[in-house]
Amino acid sequence: MSSASGQQAILSVDRLTKHFDLSSGLIDRLRGHRPVAHAVNSVSFDIGPRRTLGLVGESGCGKTTVGKTIMRLYDPTSGQILFRGQDVAKLKGGGLKEFRRHAQMVFQDPESSLNRRKTVEQILAVPLIVHGLAQGKERTERIEQVLEQVGLEPRYKRRFPHEFSGGQRQRIGIARALISQPSLIIADEPVSALDVSTQAQIVNLLSDLQSDFDLSFLFITHDLSVVKHISQDVAVMYLGEIMETGPTRTVFDNPAHPYTQALLSAVPQIDRSAEPGEKRQRIILSGEVPSLVKLPSGCVFHTRCPQFIGKICEQEVPQPRDIGGGHIVRCHLYNDVGTPVELKPSAAKTKPTERN
Repeated sequence: MSSASGQQAILSVDRLTKHFDLSSGLIDRLRGHRPVAHAVNSVSFDIGPRRTLGLVGESGCGKTTVGKTIMRLYDPTSGQILFRGQDVAKLKGGGLKEFRRHAQMVFQDPESSLNRRKTVEQILAVPLIVHGLAQGKERTERIEQVLEQVGLEPRYKRRFPHEFSGGQRQRIGIARALISQPSLIIADEPVSALDVSTQAQIVNLLSDLQSDFDLSFLFITHDLSVVKHISQDVAVMYLGEIMETGPTRTVFDNPAHPYTQALLSAVPQIDRSAEPGEKRQRIILSGEVPSLVKLPSGCVFHTRCPQFIGKICEQEVPQPRDIGGGHIVRCHLYNDVGTPVELKPSAAKTKPTERN
């Protein structure tokens, strides 16, 4: 499959689904009551070489589950994860180990993701030992080199994680991901725990590393301003499903899905072209986010959608529509050829039904 840039995708996710069995025990199973959390539902996207896809959405929408399932920290319920044409979901043993050398993950909280009982040198040595990449003097030189690449002094290798600031710990986490020389890095909220000035430093570091080492990134975040800065492509996620994907500038300038429009309306910005006292319209979504155990039927967003148009939203799952230039939207406001439909919005919503 090809990415949005037209290049052969390094990572191709096709209808990825991950459900969690919430049964509390034997009694639930005997009664036939097996509640399931539909964390990720038929998610598809591609990431091209040297490109960054920003995966955005509210907390709890399934972004992190997507990243962990790609890395096989969770086994997928169904769907394909193709890394350079190889199905990651079918890998075992040595094949899975080799995949994890070339695909690494940077976690949200650098403090909990680093072993506080080990020095930086010991932490960074683990990937080299596991994958048999370097030993002895070469291993030491590789560790010092990667520390310099992420903006830390080589002498810091003898320190423990608690001796560093949050931003420095995240640089160590990035160094750990980088040291095995991967081609794909999944960054899960890598700057959300940092202050604003440190966030900018880490984002700029990731951009520089991408250029220097030909890296591809899946950048998972709820911060749209960060995505706009670092990502060439963006995918907007709600309740386990992708609502809209496309080139970042296209989606930010012309958001097509009502959910994307609501998210972008909440991003603080300075509009220098606006008249004094003029305020940008903020879209306030009504209602609560539905439970992952009992998803609404049809479009999962229809219970909160400000542009709800009737039974079609309640009963039919919207299919992806290409509205031009690789800009894909899943919404009944667009027809099969990707042009807006002319429908009169419904004034009232009926009680939502649930998917089977």
